[in-house]
Amino acid sequence: MYVEPMPLSAYPWYLKPLLWWQRRRQGVLPGPVRLWARRPRLFTPLTLLRNAFQRRAGALEPDLRDLLALRVGQINECAYTVDERAHSLRGRGMAWEKIRAIGDWSSSDAFTNREQAVLAYAEAMTRTETPVGADTVGAVKRHLDEDALIELTGLVGFENMTTKFNATLDVPPRGFCTMTVNARGEAVAWDVNRPTEA
Repeated sequence: MYVEPMPLSAYPWYLKPLLWWQRRRQGVLPGPVRLWARRPRLFTPLTLLRNAFQRRAGALEPDLRDLLALRVGQINECAYTVDERAHSLRGRGMAWEKIRAIGDWSSSDAFTNREQAVLAYAEAMTRTETPVGADTVGAVKRHLDEDALIELTGLVGFENMTTKFNATLDVPPRGFCTMTVNARGEAVAWDVNRPTEA
């Protein structure tokens, strides 16, 4: 990483319960959390926003949220997000063939029409050289109501910010998955890393 995380003892006292909870839930304190926590006035609202997008009662189901985050992470060259989201999808039972096909979602029959519409929208928002057009929005609106479209747009914007943050500061993947690179230079999670035996 280009910025070293501080030792846990150096973070402000009022963040320690949240950092403890993150560490307990994930086993380690993820690199992005340790970096954002250096700036508590940014970290606290960022955490609240992330939790709002990840709530169970959201307009988008967890698999769809992870698929779009995985694709945004690929486009923005964020191996951390690709590793994390592929692991999450696999943990909920998604086939590796579908996870690995995310870079070719538009030509793969592994994705539903709804998933393809959402992924097209996320990709158009992420690739700034291609503005989001009325056709792309119309395709999404056949599957989502307007409130869900607002949530989708916010989530894609959030994922763009966090993946660009991670990629720019060279936050490494956590090692959940074996990673490879496709022909376009995008990170692809290939398999779950097995724990090593002592």
